[in-house]
Amino acid sequence: IPDTLSVTSVGQTLSKVEGDTLQLACEVSRLTPQHTHLSVGWYLRSPNQSAPPQDLVTLSRDFVLRAGASYKQRFNTGDVRLDKTSSATYKLTVSKLQPAEQGLIYCEAAEWIQDPDRSWYSMTRKQSEKTTVKVQPTDRDFSIQVNTERRAYTSGETLELRCTIDAQNIQDRYFSVSWVFSSSPVAVVGPSAVPVLSGDYVQREAVGQLTVRKESPAVHLLKLRWLRPEDTGKYICRVTEREKMPSGDFIDRSKRSRNVQISVLPLRSNITVSLSANSTEVLEGDPIQLVCSAHGAMAMASSLSVSWQWTDRQGASAPQDLAAVDQEGTARPGPAYRERSGYGEICLDRVGPDTFTLSVHSTLPSDEGQYLCTITEWVQLPDRTWENIGEKTAVNLVNIKAVESSFFVSASSRTPSVTYGDSFDLQCIVKPRYNAYVPAMVTWHFQPSDDAGARGEPRDLVTLTREGTLQWGDQLLGLGTRASIDRSPTNSNFRLRVNRAGRRDAGTYQCTAQLWRRNYDRTWTKVTNRTSNPLGINVLQPVSKLRVHKANQSLWFVEDSRVRVNCSITSQTSPDSQHTVLWYARKNQEPDNAPELLLKINHNSAFEYSAYAEEERLKSRVQSERLSPRLYGLTLHRAETSDSGTYYCLVEEWLLDPEGAWYRLSQDSSGLTQVVVRQPEIRLQVEEAESNITVKEAESIRLGCSVTSQSTKDSRFSVSWYVVRAGDEDEEEEGEGEPECVFSIGHDAVFGNGNCSPAEDPGPDSRLQFQRTTSDLYTLTIQRARPSDAGNYYCQVEEWLLNPRNAWYCLATNNSGVTIINMLEQVSSLQSIVCSNDSLFYFVFFYPFPIFGILLIAVLLVRYKARSSSKNQEGKNGAPLLWIKEPHINYSPTCLEPPALSLHPGSVE
Repeated sequence: IPDTLSVTSVGQTLSKVEGDTLQLACEVSRLTPQHTHLSVGWYLRSPNQSAPPQDLVTLSRDFVLRAGASYKQRFNTGDVRLDKTSSATYKLTVSKLQPAEQGLIYCEAAEWIQDPDRSWYSMTRKQSEKTTVKVQPTDRDFSIQVNTERRAYTSGETLELRCTIDAQNIQDRYFSVSWVFSSSPVAVVGPSAVPVLSGDYVQREAVGQLTVRKESPAVHLLKLRWLRPEDTGKYICRVTEREKMPSGDFIDRSKRSRNVQISVLPLRSNITVSLSANSTEVLEGDPIQLVCSAHGAMAMASSLSVSWQWTDRQGASAPQDLAAVDQEGTARPGPAYRERSGYGEICLDRVGPDTFTLSVHSTLPSDEGQYLCTITEWVQLPDRTWENIGEKTAVNLVNIKAVESSFFVSASSRTPSVTYGDSFDLQCIVKPRYNAYVPAMVTWHFQPSDDAGARGEPRDLVTLTREGTLQWGDQLLGLGTRASIDRSPTNSNFRLRVNRAGRRDAGTYQCTAQLWRRNYDRTWTKVTNRTSNPLGINVLQPVSKLRVHKANQSLWFVEDSRVRVNCSITSQTSPDSQHTVLWYARKNQEPDNAPELLLKINHNSAFEYSAYAEEERLKSRVQSERLSPRLYGLTLHRAETSDSGTYYCLVEEWLLDPEGAWYRLSQDSSGLTQVVVRQPEIRLQVEEAESNITVKEAESIRLGCSVTSQSTKDSRFSVSWYVVRAGDEDEEEEGEGEPECVFSIGHDAVFGNGNCSPAEDPGPDSRLQFQRTTSDLYTLTIQRARPSDAGNYYCQVEEWLLNPRNAWYCLATNNSGVTIINMLEQVSSLQSIVCSNDSLFYFVFFYPFPIFGILLIAVLLVRYKARSSSKNQEGKNGAPLLWIKEPHINYSPTCLEPPALSLHPGSVE
């Protein structure tokens, strides 16, 4: 089993005093996976290294605490402790250290494991670092000292005297403390901390003016409250220690402090008084607020009282009591002002410990004069009586200004010019603002402007009564749904608000205010009335903020596609604005003409097509839609090349006036969109490879024409073959030869309907054979080639498309490469001559055979008859014939019958 036991304690040197407490900690841990137990112990080795260490306290492997033999008594009393404060921390505490316990203290731990025979085996044992502890024996001597904050006091303040004992191991020693004032005992505090008072200090302690207590083992307090001048004198602290000797006897040792001289001065008021007013000149009806403040150091536990008085400006009349607040905070009004105070016209407040206010609401001209404030400082004695220690007075003059001279009414507006649908405020300002004087009735007058009606006398628009109700004029009752009137809490500002202003609200406004005075008994008295200045209000159409996107752009489209042009409104005057959108176009073929209106969308979403759209057949192809509140689109379906041109939109902004009628505010046009509708991009390509072919006479010539690329998938082709004859090569090189059309087929698949007319007419006997094996491969075969067929052949392909108006047009033309045809002529012979002519062929190879057959038969027959006749003559004459006359034979080449024989006598051949 590996040794993982760790014993750690910080080695240090500690200096203690006899009776102090020593605390040391030791960290013990192990990391073995086996089930082991720990034993931890603290040991003391005296400075004499030869002596064995002393066992202080040990926690055995069975978790049992055992104290050493020398420390069992102290362990039982709790002076020696071993605490496990965490999983690995063992703390040693030794209280009331003794000089014999100085030396080296360390922690020792052992790790135990139990064998199968249930016996315990110590695997390892380790010690921590040693801590050196020095214990200084206590000195039995002591010293005392009396402390206080200051030596001079004023009557009513608090005196605190502290007697501090400086001694070693003071917790285990017994002291008694005696307080002496000018050789007279005050109190004695024994070791039990129970004070024993003397003389009249018993009564002072009973009323809370004296406190004697032990704050700590070394500090004793004497506290005197509400000092009196007779408390002036010398204060002494005497300390006595009682110690028990080994013999069992007690001895006392006493010491006294130095004299502490305390002086207590009688109370004198040092305050100064200031009086200020919210204004030296107050308008009649406005409040007066006077602030009376005391300044300077005040006596301890003192209180202030204030009295307010009034006298005339010259001070000739006797002061009249307004009100007073005594030192206990009770307010009492003066006899002459009791009624006004009862209605709340005169108020007294204490806003701070040394600040008082007097408020006179709704001032009268008779309130003008001098106001006096007198503050008296009082001190409450221990018998709960009050003592006046001084008073001071301050004076302030207040002037009252009559209200009639300064009362006037003015009308104003921050928006003298407003737009349709906006609101405007009219302020009727009453100056100055009064509290006691209220313009209880305010009437607004209105005179229409010239463009809204004939001028006349101003008419009453609305009146705000004293009860807060509104009375509308008879001729302007409809305004009540759009107008409101309110007033400020101070009744100095009366606002007329007109919502959704229209042209009929333009004119001149005036307000009339009546000034009423509110008396302190809640009655009202009318003082005067004023009419404001005339105020003109103009109601204008709103400034247009309509902006249409003006960026110019160019768009390219292929014929028969969909053209989309957008009209974007970047800003508008009001969120409630409606728009009328007009679409214009100027065709490229008409650049000098004015733009033509195509389509109009009214602000009520109605569509209107122009006459131009009807004439140009655009109504069925043009479409406009509102893609969003600020985006309109023009769509042109099945675009034609004639649709190319410049397009733009004209936007009109419409608003609803307060009277419910629509009016056009402004208009703005967009940028120009150049639309180009072009035919599809020409991508027609024909195979251009050249070839040289030699063909024997009477064989077939095969000519191919391959379209390798076409512009659109819907393209159709017209194919024609041309030849430049071999005899025309020189002329073609000189630019004088003309190609000869061999064959053509149109885009409509009609032979001879191409771009040329063939010299050879088509028919059953034609040598030309046309084939289209695939969609892009055309083949022309010339059968029974002749020598005249030699030459340079090529095909010409025309690409045809169907435009949006269902008319075919030729988009592009392209020629293939040249195919050179060389004819190999046959040598002229009898066989070729004969075989080349049918009549001659029949005459030579058919007709001679029957003719010669007939002749041969005739010759044989004649010879046969002649021989027979000859024999007969020889028989008669005895001599042969020298001449034989053969008959004349007539025959026809077309007759197959045997020839008729005619004999012409007397004729010899």
